[in-house]
Amino acid sequence: MGDESSSPTDEGLEKALLDLVIESWRFTKLFQRVLMKLDAGEGTRYINQYRYYLKRLDDCLSQAGFHVANIEGHPYDAGMAASALNIGDFGPDDVLLVDQMVEPIIMGPDGLVRSGTVMLRKVAE
Repeated sequence: MGDESSSPTDEGLEKALLDLVIESWRFTKLFQRVLMKLDAGEGTRYINQYRYYLKRLDDCLSQAGFHVANIEGHPYDAGMAASALNIGDFGPDDVLLVDQMVEPIIMGPDGLVRSGTVMLRKVAE
């Protein structure tokens, strides 16, 4: 018989999966910035691999009942499932957009699993 005290719990597995999702998301953002610096001919192969990785990541998350919500470019609302790092830079009447996601929002079968972190920008008037 195995030692059940050393086997991971469902909560431990979920936390490990979510941590892996966040680190994968950060890595894809970094890789995307690197791809933009490559020559068009040189980057084609890497872009295809990048797209394949994103598709596989999304498929695996879906199988586990999770997905990453991207709100970049959407109007900011204080009720969003994300905290804004630079909210203090704006006035109460400013119309704001989510400029960049610093950490992703992760949704599960029962709703929000982990809140995200964003940077905002003011909408040009």
